[in-house]
Amino acid sequence: MAKINLRPWREELRAEKQKQFVVMILGAAFIAAGLTFLWKTDMDNRIAYQESRNAYIETATKQLDKQIKEIENLKRKRDELLSRMQVIQDLQGKRPIIVRVFDELVRTLPDGLFYTSLTKKSERVEIVGMSESNSRISALMRRFEESDWFTDPNLSNVSAADNQRAGYSQFNLSVKQQTPEPEGGDK
Repeated sequence: MAKINLRPWREELRAEKQKQFVVMILGAAFIAAGLTFLWKTDMDNRIAYQESRNAYIETATKQLDKQIKEIENLKRKRDELLSRMQVIQDLQGKRPIIVRVFDELVRTLPDGLFYTSLTKKSERVEIVGMSESNSRISALMRRFEESDWFTDPNLSNVSAADNQRAGYSQFNLSVKQQTPEPEGGDK
């Protein structure tokens, strides 16, 4: 006998294929959603990691900036201390010079003459004094010329003294101070 199938097999096949298609679409959607979730999670983790690295770099940068400011302050203080030390060393080195200058002022002073005022401006020493005679002023100028510590005496004024110093002449003299070369390597 012949087998005849009268059932609607094409429609059943179509329905079956449609079910398989829907299952495949849903499966693909679930897989796509899962992959999207995994991708987003990975990106979020990477962003969070990069933000933590950026935060670490910012804090490290702030610490370095503080250290740089501290170093600059220390350098500034060091420079100030060095300049102070240099000034102190210069003063220490010049301290014996002023003693020798005063000693030389006394050595060049002839009898019958005295100083009333000494003023130092740069390398010039301005002297105001009293003298018994003009020849003593001339002797003073010659002694300054012969001195190792003074040169270029310049007499600017000689006048009669006031009533309290009768017989004396007042004079204004300026000389240039110089430091002689040390003999034998010491000052």
